[in-house]
Amino acid sequence: MFLKFKNEAERVLKDALEKASYEYKDLTLDLDESEHADLSSRIAFSLARTYKKPPATIAADIVNHLELPTGDMLIGDAVAVGPYINFSVNDSFLRKTLQGLKNGIAADRKKEKIILEHTSANPDGPLHIGHLRNAIIGDVLVRVLERAGYEVETQYYLNDMGRQIAVVVWGADRIAYDETKKADHAVADVYIAANRMLEENDEFLDEVGELMRRYEAGDAEVVRKYEVAVQKCLSGIQASFKRLNIQHVVFVWESTFARSGAVKGVIEELTRKGNIKLEGSAILLQLEGIEKALVIQRADGTSLYTTRDLAYHRWKGENCDRVIDVFGKDHELVSQQLSKALELLGVKSPEFVIFAFVSLPSGSLSTRAGRYISADELMEKIEERAYDEVDKRRTDLDDSKKREIARKVGIGALRYDMVKVSPDKHIVFDFDDALDIEKKGAPFIQYSHARACSILRAAQEQGYVAVSKDYDASRLKEPSETELIKKLSKLGYVIEAAAADLKVHQVTKYARELAESFNLFYKYCPVLNAEDELRKARLGLVDCARIGLRDVLAVLGIEAPGEM
Repeated sequence: MFLKFKNEAERVLKDALEKASYEYKDLTLDLDESEHADLSSRIAFSLARTYKKPPATIAADIVNHLELPTGDMLIGDAVAVGPYINFSVNDSFLRKTLQGLKNGIAADRKKEKIILEHTSANPDGPLHIGHLRNAIIGDVLVRVLERAGYEVETQYYLNDMGRQIAVVVWGADRIAYDETKKADHAVADVYIAANRMLEENDEFLDEVGELMRRYEAGDAEVVRKYEVAVQKCLSGIQASFKRLNIQHVVFVWESTFARSGAVKGVIEELTRKGNIKLEGSAILLQLEGIEKALVIQRADGTSLYTTRDLAYHRWKGENCDRVIDVFGKDHELVSQQLSKALELLGVKSPEFVIFAFVSLPSGSLSTRAGRYISADELMEKIEERAYDEVDKRRTDLDDSKKREIARKVGIGALRYDMVKVSPDKHIVFDFDDALDIEKKGAPFIQYSHARACSILRAAQEQGYVAVSKDYDASRLKEPSETELIKKLSKLGYVIEAAAADLKVHQVTKYARELAESFNLFYKYCPVLNAEDELRKARLGLVDCARIGLRDVLAVLGIEAPGEM
């Protein structure tokens, strides 16, 4: 509803500017939220430079030409306060916000289809904490874009042709998988042991190289071995995704592009169009503005990950309107090379979300060296830590219920903390901070939802109609009531902004603020003890808060428990 209010204010402001004969086409309206109004425009400052008048004079002139719409509109008032033009909502806005929450109004469908790639970790072992931020940022971004009305397909580019998986396949011929372990962990054990064997006897490296060549050529026996190893690891990764509440992902194998001739076509076209250098038989592409040349074919004639990635991106570009890649900071150079090379191929560059990493007390991560903290281990630890908190607070619950709540709280805390700040900022994951309700992270928001559910249950137990269809919203006049309604109105507005900027931390900020607004309302406005008609209205507002909290948690991929 807030987005509709803003659109209405923009129309009214543009009409007033035209009536007052101000040329504004090259200027922004500078219409944003403000501490002093529901929306405030600073356009008078920009116009003052052109028209050589004080901003306050211009703001007053604009308001004098401003005509508020009549009928069932959302603007209550518009006034000039010094150089600012302030807009406020009316009672109709408040009423429609509550009605919209009840009716579940969806965003208009966009015409664009998006392919969004995230995670794309090598299939040589389990996901570790270094992959979690990628996966969760990507998953939340998909949810944001879908909520904003886009059609989104989520893809995981499966690197089945790299040296890592060749080492796994080579090792699996010599080392048995530990079938007592989760599949991706068993694959990692083979990978680590095989690397040690190769380090001790480097003459085996030729055998690994031969496997890579035979696989790229489509040798049936080698392909079968590869598929067994990759699918084994993939089954474990999929199980971790399910536990993390990652939505459906399409796995795209890079070998598809090598065997289809797409990679060969990319190499031939870049050789014709690009600035090519040869190092022996290897082909290098020198890209404008990038010092390091891009190797597009090895001396032995085999392709590289980057070349296959170009073929993959060309295919993606042909099958959607927008391509979005979630990459780690270590892929910044890769993203620049990718964009420049795709430009030579006449393919539109992807949009990149580059994220900084999560710090760890154990130092750098390496699956090859066996030095990693798996996502499974992290989830296990945070769920156990959450269970300890639930066990202390809820002695009235049986163990299975405590475990269920701990799972929702633990995974919720993990997801929230991975996306709560701008992706370009490094984060330190701390169990205690993530689970501390006072820190106002996911558990705080989940607890606010559970509190709303508890109030509605208590109303029913006391014989009241918990959610009346005919309550009088005009009775909700207290500042904390109107502020809560206004905050509830902004989910669509925040979603549109996050979808436009591709920055999902805006949603976590809104979720926290919504929970704070609900708790202030609960603090200052008695619900069950209010007189009959006011009680019905406040119970209606509690239910709307429950819906709003549930919806924003769903956008973050976090479950909304009914009790904690």
